Amino acid sequence: MFLDPLYMVILVIGLLLSSIASFMVSRSFKAGQKVQIKSGLSGAEVAKAILASASITDVSVHETRGFLADHYNPLNKTLHLSKEVYHGRNASAAGVAAHEVGHALQHAENYFPMWLRSFVVPAANIGSNLGPWLVILGIILMSGSMAGIGQIMAVIGVVLFGLATLFTFVTVPVEFDASNRAKKRLQNMGIVLPGREYKAVSAVLLAAGLTYVAAAIHSLMQLIYWAIKAGLLRNND
Repeated sequence: MFLDPLYMVILVIGLLLSSIASFMVSRSFKAGQKVQIKSGLSGAEVAKAILASASITDVSVHETRGFLADHYNPLNKTLHLSKEVYHGRNASAAGVAAHEVGHALQHAENYFPMWLRSFVVPAANIGSNLGPWLVILGIILMSGSMAGIGQIMAVIGVVLFGLATLFTFVTVPVEFDASNRAKKRLQNMGIVLPGREYKAVSAVLLAAGLTYVAAAIHSLMQLIYWAIKAGLLRNND
C-alpha cells in the first residue's frame, strides 16, 4: 500500500510543499529580525501591551525553548514565546508575539472557528494515526469472505482521517484571523510603523500562514487517496 506510486507522489508533493513553506518562514523571519522597530519593545513587551489594551488580565506570558515554538495554550491561558521572540526587538519578534496574542483575543471573544478546532483535536489525532490503518485492514478483509466488514472498516477509516483533514482546514482561518488581529493591533497602537516595519511583519505572518495552507492541501490529497482505496470515489482495484 505505502509503495503505491500514487501514494509516493502524494508524499513527495506534501514534502515539497512543507519544505517550501518552512523555507519561506525561515527566510522571512530572519529578514524581519534585521528590521528593528522604533518603538523598541521586545516580543514579550509587545504581547503584554496588546493584552493590556484588550483588558485581558488572566493570560500570562512565558519564555519557552525551541525555534519558533511560540504558541498560546487556551487550557491554562498561557502564552509561550521562543527566546528569539521573547527578547527580540524587531519586526519578526513583534509580529509573532502579536500573532500569538491574537489567539488569546480569539479565546476571549469566543471565536467560533477556534473552539471548533479545539473540539476536533482529539478526533483528529486519532484519525490521522488510526484512519489509514483501518482503510488498509478493510481492503485486506474485502478481498476475502469478510468483504462486508472490510468495507465498513474502510469507510470508518476514511471518516476518521476526514476529521484530521477537517482540523487542518479549520486551522487555516484561525491562523490568518490571528495574524490580521495582530497587524491591526500593532498598527493602531503604534508599536510597528507603516512602511518597512509593517511590511516585514506582514511577510513573516503570511509565510507562517502558508505553512497551514500547505498542510491542509497535503491532508486533502491523502484523504482523497484513502477514499479511492476504500472504493468510495471509484471501484477499488
